[in-house]
Amino acid sequence: MINLMIVDDHTIMREGLKRLFELDKDIHIADEAANGLQALERLRVKHVDLLLLDISMPGLSGEALISRVVHQHPQLPILVLSMHSDPHVAMRVLRSGATGYMTKTQSPETLIAAVKKVSTGARYIDPELLEQIALNSLKQNPPSGLDSLTNREFQIMRLLADGLSVNQIAEQLMISNKTVSTHKINLMEKMGFSSNADLIKFASKLSTSEPD
Repeated sequence: MINLMIVDDHTIMREGLKRLFELDKDIHIADEAANGLQALERLRVKHVDLLLLDISMPGLSGEALISRVVHQHPQLPILVLSMHSDPHVAMRVLRSGATGYMTKTQSPETLIAAVKKVSTGARYIDPELLEQIALNSLKQNPPSGLDSLTNREFQIMRLLADGLSVNQIAEQLMISNKTVSTHKINLMEKMGFSSNADLIKFASKLSTSEPD
């Protein structure tokens, strides 16, 4: 029996996943959490064999959350279930300590198979991203462009592209305005943007090139 914890800020998503896993006798929903801090709190008192994690949540999320989980529970496998079908995002997540990565566009059967595989400690990478990730891992050059962005910087870039202000982003992510501004400055420098227009133009193209 695989004791699974689901971490996603969308209630509908959590409920849908629970209904899916209830159909499989080998998977038991041990707990759920709506954000990163709640997940860390519940992991202290719950026995969990696998963490099924969304990386785009308000507050503590993404690489920072994964790093915390890995530090506090080094033997706990983490399968990231994300809306992002960008290999750069997947690579950063795996480098931060996640055991597997798959997108929400995959079938329920594929998700169940991934959960069972990752629960044993084995790696799992979304088949649609595997080739791109393998090719990127062969590069010897230091990280640049999207590869150099942290998950939070990538998240903020997308929110800026959606037209949100620094204040609105700070409120949504539950961080300070100063922190958002610092991330914005860093990502603009890494990406070589000279103005907000450059950032929004690039991020908008990136958003339209990926499925929801």
